[in-house]
Amino acid sequence: MTSSDRSQAVDEKRSYEVRTYGCQMNVHDSERLSGLLEDAGYVRAPEGSDGDADVVVFNTCAVRENADNKLYGNLGRLAPMKTKRPGMQIAVGGCLAQKDRDTIVKKAPWVDVVFGTHNIGKLPVLLERARIQEEAQVEIAESLEAFPSTLPTRRESAYAAWVSISVGCNNTCTFCIVPALRGKEEDRRPGDILAEVEALVAEGVSEITLLGQNVNAYGSDLGDREAFSKLLRACGQIEGLERVRFTSPHPRDFTDDVIAAMAETPNVMPQLHMPLQSGSDPILKAMRRSYRQERFLGIIEKVRAAIPHAAISTDIIVGFPGETEEDFQQTMHVVREARFANAFTFQYSKRPGTPAADMDGQIPKEVVQDRYMRLVALQEEISWEENKKQVGRTLEVMVAEGEGRKDGATHRLSGRAPDNRLVHFTKPEQEVRPGDVVTVDITYAAPHHLLAEGPTPTVRRTRAGDAWEKRNAAPAQPAGVMLGIPTLGVPAALPAVASGCSVPASS
Repeated sequence: MTSSDRSQAVDEKRSYEVRTYGCQMNVHDSERLSGLLEDAGYVRAPEGSDGDADVVVFNTCAVRENADNKLYGNLGRLAPMKTKRPGMQIAVGGCLAQKDRDTIVKKAPWVDVVFGTHNIGKLPVLLERARIQEEAQVEIAESLEAFPSTLPTRRESAYAAWVSISVGCNNTCTFCIVPALRGKEEDRRPGDILAEVEALVAEGVSEITLLGQNVNAYGSDLGDREAFSKLLRACGQIEGLERVRFTSPHPRDFTDDVIAAMAETPNVMPQLHMPLQSGSDPILKAMRRSYRQERFLGIIEKVRAAIPHAAISTDIIVGFPGETEEDFQQTMHVVREARFANAFTFQYSKRPGTPAADMDGQIPKEVVQDRYMRLVALQEEISWEENKKQVGRTLEVMVAEGEGRKDGATHRLSGRAPDNRLVHFTKPEQEVRPGDVVTVDITYAAPHHLLAEGPTPTVRRTRAGDAWEKRNAAPAQPAGVMLGIPTLGVPAALPAVASGCSVPASS
């Protein structure tokens, strides 16, 4: 921080809470918001504070039809708490703030700060300005002020991290409002990205996810159509970086050089999230998706030929305006042919500000629901069949924190296989920390997870596990008394957030 920025920092240790809605972009932004606040002298409120903090920040999503209703409902619940708590401040940022601007303060005049997707770095200054001037501060930048990854951070995981390679999107999908809110695509310089990755690895991070609205369009404003595949290969040269993932690509820009880089770079994981949205060519055209069914299935075939064990996931929207039963059956056909490991399925809902919201042929809710249930049932069947193929395999699993909700009762631990499948395994006698890697034999498969019920043959302690242990170490007290281990947040699930404006859904 500069000296002028420090003058804006709070004098006392005020607590904060950040509530995140939507996609991985928002998750990444929220880590930066937390880092900015802590850099300014705030302390994180305990888990479960539920608004009982000096500063509550809403990082919003705008792509759901009822996104604003959800926000104003939450703001309404905080209004009486703010009345009872002198000095409490409420801030609203993210896509809905970028979209609604002054409307938020008009509907909820007790909000202190409104900021957009392009100027998250201003939050501490705006909070201080609102406190001193005793009036709401609304500041919405029209263009990006700083890449999220260049700002201070409070990462939720000691061993896994997001790395933003681009922001914005140049596509014009008729169901998506993200380009209007996050702007045209802007790419970071490769050297800046790799420097950040190297710094993260030096801190103990062993898995990174390259993040963008359309990652394989990376290089479009750098003048290099193969920039993304080169970036993947460069990540493969970073010592200590064990796993590289990325989300989310677009079928239009997914080229053979990227497939080759995935297949030939050992630390790039055999996992791909490839958004389908619809299997019907007429619907894809109405969505302004610049590929058709044949092109999509061709990509899947090439990936499987180069990476036989790749797990491929997707996004699908059911009930887009004008969708007929025949259109829907084309989607079901692609699902059967592609055999996705899993799919994030959405019932179409009007997204204010998108062309699709005003299209003719809006589908009745009961028809959309029926198609949705049939699609989910088919994908559930396929997911289970694909997972059963993993039984008998020996997999390396990176131990995760908080992935297994029943681990305490079942005496198991959980983690992710290289292809990102969730694996629950028997807790070994020796200590295993999040970030460590175990080798397990898969004995059972369910639609959404795998089990390794026998002994754990190998436990490999890692620098990532050391980082987790250091982060969780209780500080020593003068009298030798140790504090309890704090509870940390769960690392973001990959490859997608299944609600709100997921990056895959906007690709």
